[in-house]
Parts: sequence; C-alpha cells; structure tokens
Amino acid sequence: MNKKEFSSIIKDRRKILKINQEDLSEISEVALHTISDIESGKGNPTLQVIHRLCDVLGLELSIKVKGEE
Repeated sequence: MNKKEFSSIIKDRRKILKINQEDLSEISEVALHTISDIESGKGNPTLQVIHRLCDVLGLELSIKVKGEE
C-alpha cells in the first residue's frame, strides 16, 4: 500500500462514518494538521498514529509477506 492508497482509505472511512477531521482528531488524540496531511497524501505518520486512526475508524492493520494472498 502506498501513501495515496492509505490516505484514500482513511478519508473514505472517515466520511462513511460521518466524522469530520476535527472530531477524528479529538477522538484519536492525533493532531488535526497530522490528519489533514495524511488525507492529502503529504503525511508520514508513525505506526502509533496509524494505529490510533485505525482503531477509531474501525480499521485493521495487518502485515504479510509480499506476494502471498
């Protein structure tokens, strides 16, 4: 997954849940500018930030060996 795909997933999921960036920032305890940067594809979030956002948005992070389904 690249930055563009990740940013789209975060933004799309947030919109599906009808949460604005400010609310997501407050709930996840991630700075608003960080969320804005992530959604615009400019951010380089830490694993901790990714985990917080995924938790709030009901997403799951997984790691797998490349090429394996």
